[in-house]
Amino acid sequence: MSDFTKIAFFMFFGIAFVFGSMLVVRLLSTSKYDPIKSLPYECGMDTIGPTWIQFQNNYFMYALLFLVFDVETVFLFPWAIRFSQLGLMAFIEMVLFVAMLLLALWYAWKEGVLEWS
Repeated sequence: MSDFTKIAFFMFFGIAFVFGSMLVVRLLSTSKYDPIKSLPYECGMDTIGPTWIQFQNNYFMYALLFLVFDVETVFLFPWAIRFSQLGLMAFIEMVLFVAMLLLALWYAWKEGVLEWS
């Protein structure tokens, strides 16, 4: 077997396992509607006051910025390990990658996303 055939089998069985599990759950689960299950709750107790409140989107932006810099770390770590073997082109590509991320950080800072108030 070639390496690509092994990868194709692995991907096929992985995808089949996911969809097969979802099919088994669909077949074995009940589909009765229960209005009590649709009620909003907080920590197992009935809510007091309005249950639909508006969150500031700054929290969402913090999460996105964290995700961006987390992904940056995932890309930088293997690159740093093999830095001496990659050559000048890989260095230039990584400088451009980091420059784009710094540009995004500068834009977020300029827009006031990093302010807590």
